[in-house]
Amino acid sequence: MTKTTNDRDYWLQTMLKIADPVLQSLSRRQLKKKMPLEGKLSDRDQYSHLEAFARLLCGMAPWLESRPSNGEEGQLWKKYSRLAREGLDAATDPNSPDFLNFSDGHQPIVDTAFLAHAILRAPTELYEKLDGRVQQNLVTALKATRTRKPFFSNWLLFSAMIEAVLFKLGEDWDPMRIDYALRQHDQWYLGDGIYGDGPEFHADYYNSYVIQPMLVDIIETIGDQSSDWQAMKEKIIKRAKRFAVIQERSISPEGAFPVIGRSIAYRFGAFQHLAQMAYQHRLDENIKPAQVRCALTAVIHRLIEMPGTFDDEGWLRIGFCGHQQELGENYISTGSLYLCATAFLPLGLPEEDPFWQGEEDWTSKKVWSGKSVPIDFAILSG
Repeated sequence: MTKTTNDRDYWLQTMLKIADPVLQSLSRRQLKKKMPLEGKLSDRDQYSHLEAFARLLCGMAPWLESRPSNGEEGQLWKKYSRLAREGLDAATDPNSPDFLNFSDGHQPIVDTAFLAHAILRAPTELYEKLDGRVQQNLVTALKATRTRKPFFSNWLLFSAMIEAVLFKLGEDWDPMRIDYALRQHDQWYLGDGIYGDGPEFHADYYNSYVIQPMLVDIIETIGDQSSDWQAMKEKIIKRAKRFAVIQERSISPEGAFPVIGRSIAYRFGAFQHLAQMAYQHRLDENIKPAQVRCALTAVIHRLIEMPGTFDDEGWLRIGFCGHQQELGENYISTGSLYLCATAFLPLGLPEEDPFWQGEEDWTSKKVWSGKSVPIDFAILSG
C-alpha cells in the first residue's frame, strides 16, 4: 500500500497548535495569568483552567504514550511529554499559583474525570514517570472529588472513571461508584448502539463526548474484577462498534456533520468515540481504518481552518465553525473547548498502522457519488 504521511503530519501539527498555549503556560505556572476567559458566566474562572488542561491531555494521551523515537516527531514527543508532566506538577501542587480546583463546586468532578481518562490512556508518561511527590499530589487531587455528588446523567461515569484510574494506580478505590454507573447506563440503553443521557433521550453528541468512550475504557480496566462486570463487557463493546458505524455515516461528503444538541462548541470532539474505536482497532468489519482517517481529516480541516477559531495568541474561541459566541451555553468557557482534542486519539497508532495508509472515501462520500456501500442495519439485541 502507498504510505500516507501528510494526514498524520497535519493531525499532529493541528493537535500541537491547539495544545501549545495551554501546556506552555501551565508548565511555567502561568496558565491562570495567560489564558483568556471567554464565556457567559463570571464564575467559570474557578473551573476553566482545569477544563483546558484535562480535556487536552485526554486527547493527547495516546500519542504521548506511543513514545515515537525517530525524527522530528520524536523530538516533539520529548518536548510535549515533558510539558505535560510539568503541567501535572503545576496543576496539583498546593503551593503553585496554578494549583487547580479539584474540589469546590460541581464542575471539578467532570474535568478530574477527563484527567483520569488521560492517565488511563497514558499511565507511563502521565503517572509512572512523575516523581513520588507529584504522584501523591495527583492522587490527592483525584480523591478530592469524592466529596462531589454527580448528577443523575452521564456524570455518573465521571465518578466511575476516577475510581477506575485509582484502581489502575494501585490506590484504594470504590467499586460501588463504578457498579452504579455501569448498571444505570445499562438501564438507560435505548437500542441500536445508543444510550440515553439519564432517563430521557437527548439528541446530542454526549454518547461520543463522554458515555461510550468512558464505558469502554472503564470496563476494559476493571471488568475482570467482578463476574457481573465481565458479563457486561461484550454488549458494551458491541454497542460501541455500532455507534461508531452511525458516527462514520454521519460525516457528509464535504466533511460536515449535523449541528444538533448542546455543547456543539466542542467542535470535532463530537467524534471522540469514532476516533477511539479506530485507535483501539474496534471498527466494524465494513469500515476500513483509512476511510475513518479521511473522514475525520475532512472534518478537522473544515472546522480548524475557519477564521476566528483561534485568538491572536493561539487560544481557542467559542464557536463551531469559526467564532460564534452565541453557540456557547452558560457552562461553556474557553477551557471547555479543548475537548476537541479527543478527535486526535489515533495519533497513538504508529505510522505504519493501516489507519495511516492509503486513501479511502468514507460511506457518505461513496454513496453520494454513486458507488456501492454496505447496507446499514440496526443491532436488535445487546
